[in-house]
Amino acid sequence: MAGKKYVEAKEKIDRGTEYSLGDAVRLVREAAYAGFDETVDLAFRLGVDPRHADQMVRGSVVLPHGTGKVVRVLVLTKGEKVREAEEAGADFVGLDEYLTKIEKENWLEFDRVVATPDVMKDVAKLGKVLGPRGLMPSPKTGTVTFDVAKAVAEIKRGKVDYRVDKLGNVHLTVGRLSFTDEQLTANAGAAIEAVVRARPPAAKGQYLRRLTISSTMGPGIHLNKQEALALASG
Repeated sequence: MAGKKYVEAKEKIDRGTEYSLGDAVRLVREAAYAGFDETVDLAFRLGVDPRHADQMVRGSVVLPHGTGKVVRVLVLTKGEKVREAEEAGADFVGLDEYLTKIEKENWLEFDRVVATPDVMKDVAKLGKVLGPRGLMPSPKTGTVTFDVAKAVAEIKRGKVDYRVDKLGNVHLTVGRLSFTDEQLTANAGAAIEAVVRARPPAAKGQYLRRLTISSTMGPGIHLNKQEALALASG
């Protein structure tokens, strides 16, 4: 049964209305009631069937104002790229010692993983550990690359990955309630543009079926789909 505060928050929102992004961001703040700095999230319902490889929606986007979270980056590499990663600000850099810690000790004190292509054969062995947690490096998200300095810098600056789940949904964090309305609007706009532009050519019919924004504890607020599509085409 929904709590009293949630019910009161929900009453501030017209469930039959698709709000503009700016209005929705203001409503997210008005409907928030938790006593902590909640994250603000986007949820997309897409008209794709992820069971087919040609309808997979996956990518990354650099949020203009970051996520509000300190991101710990592990770079798996060797040789001269070790120094490059360290100078770029990676929190952990190396190869064998970290592969062993992850495999043998279940060490997971990092948020993102970058790897150079020459070590992916070794990193692939960790697929069962990293994959289910969304931590496996991938060329599609720019985390398998020899340009480790760029990859680390983008992640530290606010790069987030997204991937459609088996039900056709994509979830993305676009900031925190402590952000200004302008910062949240810019971050959400960048995320919406990225996901809409990632439409697979094989996807037929309506691609963007539903789009909502909410705080961690707050109710979902429907966003105007036409405005969202315009963001990607503008």
